[in-house]
Amino acid sequence: MSAATSVATSAVVSTATFAELGVPEVLTGLLRASGITVPFPIQAATLPDSMAGRDVLGRGRTGSGKTLGFLLPVLTRLAATPRKRRPNRPRALILAPTRELATQIHDAAKPLADALGLRTAVVFGGVSARPQISALRSGIDLVIACPGRLLDHVGAGHAILDAIEITVLDEADHMADLGFLPMVKRILDATPAGGQRLLFSATLDNGIDQLVRRYLSNPVTHAVDSQHSEIPDMTHHVLHIDAEHRLPILIELATAPGRTIVFTRTKHGARKLARQLAAARVPAVELHGNLAQNARTRNLAAFSQGQATTLVATDIAARGIHVDDVSLVVHADPPVEHKAYLHRSGRTARAGNSGTVITLMTDAQVGEVRDLTRKARITATTTRLAPGDPLIGTLAPGERSLADPARIATLTGSAADLTRPGPAGIVPSAGKPAQRRRRGSVRSGSGDGHAAGAARKSADSVAAAGSARSGGKPVRASGAPSAGSGGAAKASQRFRGRAR
Repeated sequence: MSAATSVATSAVVSTATFAELGVPEVLTGLLRASGITVPFPIQAATLPDSMAGRDVLGRGRTGSGKTLGFLLPVLTRLAATPRKRRPNRPRALILAPTRELATQIHDAAKPLADALGLRTAVVFGGVSARPQISALRSGIDLVIACPGRLLDHVGAGHAILDAIEITVLDEADHMADLGFLPMVKRILDATPAGGQRLLFSATLDNGIDQLVRRYLSNPVTHAVDSQHSEIPDMTHHVLHIDAEHRLPILIELATAPGRTIVFTRTKHGARKLARQLAAARVPAVELHGNLAQNARTRNLAAFSQGQATTLVATDIAARGIHVDDVSLVVHADPPVEHKAYLHRSGRTARAGNSGTVITLMTDAQVGEVRDLTRKARITATTTRLAPGDPLIGTLAPGERSLADPARIATLTGSAADLTRPGPAGIVPSAGKPAQRRRRGSVRSGSGDGHAAGAARKSADSVAAAGSARSGGKPVRASGAPSAGSGGAAKASQRFRGRAR
């Protein structure tokens, strides 16, 4: 399929409503009931072209509203041309780089699709393939998938892509970073060349430009911001500390009201720090690639629903995770490169909210952090301090409170564990490493990974949890890859703050 260079670029922000942009009333009503009445810039820019069937390249950072930007036209166009469902032959496909992102997209799509009489399913590795096979066999309109597991189903004949009318690539640059482009190309080659294709990416490097040239036909490009655009309500601080003060300062930050995400460089570091915080009676859970799927689901759900106020994670959580009202992001370990800094930091100050980003820096990391902030093009205030400094209370304000040990025990281990230090003074964790997968025609852990194996772990290991909710209202966190869960009545819980 030959593809011309993008013929138009738009940075103009429209003032049109969803209805004026062509979204049907049944969907605008659901959005309105969830408090979503004004389109985000990326939605206002792309909807006229995507609704008209044009190929679209949307450029915008994570959290800019891309999810509704492609869900609304995909579902609207499917509903406008109803067809009899055929087993194993979905009509539309959305590709996402991680399990967690695929699930969040599905949770956003499900109530909208239900209102239009459409069926959806989500497909990813790390879980049983049988419910996915059953959903595909029953006939669905839209499948949201990670590349590896989808290719497993294609190879086994459970998914046939010759009826795909619309294909969406979400966070294409992240798929490229994880080494997924060869799989993405195989999938796109299996879809009809004349179908509509929507590609959303923060950048056009790492081969994304090749995808655009090869698979998008005469695309319209809409760039509403760039990867270096600073969010006005996000403030950046670097705390210059002594290495031995790292944990006490993290405890001071994490005990402030509100949700906090703490990033570490390694899986071992995330696990150790989560245990240390829990031992200090901070309600913290961990999220990294060494956790089994049920542990990742449980931990992210606990953080989303407010049972845990601190999530300690590796860079696997830097993309695709959306949790309402994350007020603070802490780089306990500075990331190795500036893109990771921007993506980590993007977990806060989303959907018009404000947020604070703090990087902890030791003497040995001064040059590294200086280069990091320069390449990220952010201006950070650097302060040398020790535990107890009043600035900590300013950056993470509010009355400090420590959780009841019995409450933390339900999240991280037994009550005895929390009072009995383990090796290196830390407490054991309830999260167990993933077990060796069983043999089968479709491997439960095979999906969504790089052929070399390294990318497989990082890309497809984030929890398959439901979208986050604030205000103490619980939200379902489901790892089930079946053809759907919940219903239109849950639309308000699923949408608010999540028009990404």
